[in-house]
Amino acid sequence: MRMPRAKPLSPTRARLAAGGWWVAIALSMLLPAFAQETVEGDASPRTGDAWVDTQLPDIDRYAARHPDAFVDELVRYQGAPRLVVEEALQAGMPAGHLYYACALAQAAGRSCRNALDAWPPAGDEGWAAVAEVLAPDRPGEAQQRVKRGIVESYTRWARPITLDASLRRAFPDHASSGR
Repeated sequence: MRMPRAKPLSPTRARLAAGGWWVAIALSMLLPAFAQETVEGDASPRTGDAWVDTQLPDIDRYAARHPDAFVDELVRYQGAPRLVVEEALQAGMPAGHLYYACALAQAAGRSCRNALDAWPPAGDEGWAAVAEVLAPDRPGEAQQRVKRGIVESYTRWARPITLDASLRRAFPDHASSGR
């Protein structure tokens, strides 16, 4: 019995198959940068707000699954230069820390690079100390803007989030929608 010959791939399918391999190879080279869990200094964020500290590891998980969307979020909504974001991720900064740095900087009217340059702070204060440096007159106001920004990011990402009391007041429709 003679085996039938396989049909050759059309030129279009051959290009798609070859292109798929290149995409897979490129992604496999990028993923280790997003999977790193260490940051210079202590990895605990210590933002001064327990709710924010709880969200940052989840942002790490989101960024690991959706690295391009995460980078786009920081560039588009936190005003961070793409190169700064990519360099920080490649250097091993956890995505949650990076999100917080850029969001805090924007809330304080500073650049993301300013926040990153202030990390890690001297001592044991974590991001709360950086907030004091970036927004010395209004660190609490900056923190509230960061919290609202996290909720808005989660909404864009279609990601569930549990709001604290201050955020339930700020987002009454969000809290009642069960997200």
